[in-house]
Amino acid sequence: MGHRLSKIYTRTGDTGVTGLGDGQRIAKNDARVEAIGTVDELNSLLGVLLCKSPEEPQRTLLIRIQHRLFDLGGELSIPGHELLSAADSEELERHLDELNAELPMLKEFILPGGSEAAAFCHLARAVCRRAERRLVDLAEQQDINPAALKYLNRLSDLLFVLARSLNRAEQHPETLWQRD
Repeated sequence: MGHRLSKIYTRTGDTGVTGLGDGQRIAKNDARVEAIGTVDELNSLLGVLLCKSPEEPQRTLLIRIQHRLFDLGGELSIPGHELLSAADSEELERHLDELNAELPMLKEFILPGGSEAAAFCHLARAVCRRAERRLVDLAEQQDINPAALKYLNRLSDLLFVLARSLNRAEQHPETLWQRD
């Protein structure tokens, strides 16, 4: 590993700018920094979900996703650098298919909630959707890796199915949405 962080504060961001991995200085409210920050928030939320002790193989899957999200943050911090590929989304699709095959078919919308782990998973899904929107905002201004957008889109689907799976494993019934 190259450089180690020996000093956490640098004072270089005190005026509202931050550094990218390629040395560029940009505003902390730039679309790129917004995307990086939201991906980081999602990764942190998955860390909270992991504290709720999901069983294997979901635990290993969530840690793998955390690594890929860290890669995505790195990719976003160096414009033009690509770390995610189509294979990453395909991996999510395989897990999604496996998890979904064990669940009853949905006939109605469900409300987020259930077990504590499932509720955090639903929250992670919502943050994932926001990360995807931040990436779309960035893509309107600059070129980004299309595999990154696809990954976040698949990940939000997977988090929805994972929340359902966690509820089922903990025997929490799903609350169906009811129209007034």
